[in-house]
Amino acid sequence: MKVLHVITGLGVGGAELQLRAILQQTRHDADVVTLYNPGPVADMIRGDGGGVRTLGMRSNTQLSALLRLRRIIRAGRYDVVHTHLYRSQVYGRPAAWLAGTPVVLSTEHSIGETHLERRKMTRPVQALYLGTELFSDMTIAVSAAVRDRMTGWGIRARKLTVIPNGVDLQRVAFDAGSREKVRAELGIGSGDYVILMLGRLDQNKQFDRAIEAAAPSLGTSVKVLVVGGGAERDHLEETARRSGVEDSVVFAGERHDIAAVLSAADLLVASSRQETFGLCVLEALANGMRVLYTTCPALDGMDVELARQVPIEHMSEAIAEVVEQGHRDRKPEQAVEDEFGIAAVTGRIDDLYERLEARRSWRTMTRRLANRARLRARTRAVPASAVPPRPVPPRPVPASAVPASAVPASAVPGGPVRMNVNATTREGDQA
Repeated sequence: MKVLHVITGLGVGGAELQLRAILQQTRHDADVVTLYNPGPVADMIRGDGGGVRTLGMRSNTQLSALLRLRRIIRAGRYDVVHTHLYRSQVYGRPAAWLAGTPVVLSTEHSIGETHLERRKMTRPVQALYLGTELFSDMTIAVSAAVRDRMTGWGIRARKLTVIPNGVDLQRVAFDAGSREKVRAELGIGSGDYVILMLGRLDQNKQFDRAIEAAAPSLGTSVKVLVVGGGAERDHLEETARRSGVEDSVVFAGERHDIAAVLSAADLLVASSRQETFGLCVLEALANGMRVLYTTCPALDGMDVELARQVPIEHMSEAIAEVVEQGHRDRKPEQAVEDEFGIAAVTGRIDDLYERLEARRSWRTMTRRLANRARLRARTRAVPASAVPPRPVPPRPVPASAVPASAVPASAVPGGPVRMNVNATTREGDQA
């Protein structure tokens, strides 16, 4: 099948990196269109051998982009259009429907309780989302929490399915050499205990409160490592100064070497107000790291050894307790591998494409009829000289036309048996 993924942008983020991981595992032919901001993940996808196009949108209300996207989809004769993130869903779902694409679906990565992808949940935002959802066959929710929020919006349960984000276990595996390399690069001692805060630096992550919670545990041999970029950087630096721990907090900026960063740390503190999935928590567990988290829908109902849910109000005591236990051997959390391996998750998505394509809808039936018409047209277009002649079977010869002497006596049922003799043998000379 031919699949087109449409995504708002390809900067470094959870949904964007998840798309790249899916492209590496899918059994179908896939391309990517981004509305704007191709970003570093676009370079990663191209480096993997994938195709990425950008519409180069300059504003969120550039309606001409919808028609351009429709032309791209129609010209590519895609069997599936799969949209990711709010803006791409608003443009991609109706464009795919207008192009007559047999299967149109979305993955919903980021519906929170009060925000949609850091966008406040207003009535116009919700109405636009629900209006374009009518053009979709199915929406994949990355967790049961996301599914429940969407049914609360009024989306029909039969148009929702839960397929979690996947974890690329090899990409996040612990590496002792990378641990020492990253620590040396950032001026962190080999024997120091490192508390990691990983993700986009925005208010939802509450890294300011996490730094304040960690402050009593910090010192010359206990550090906080903040990895990520965003608008909250200056505020977080000020929080460290105000807490008197600026010398123990290292800001590494945005990094793409996720396995090395995870390997360099000993404890992940995930302090978000709300999450739709909690991918960084799963990646840390797959790396074998201890985790303290405020919310992680992916772990709801799961029994995991290395992670503990803690309200932000009690995070300081929990951090002190884990730090007191010191360094521990790294062993990946088996439950993460069993539930969230990227190969198995991508297989479920591929299966969903095929099930939706097999349904009888006006778009799937139109595509099948069009494919048959193209096949007939190609067959008629082949010149006669290029077609090998059909073998002509020999015509049966009437028995009356065959001389009796030409028919062996042995071929006549019930006839006398005669021996063949050559021309020089007279009849009666045989022994």
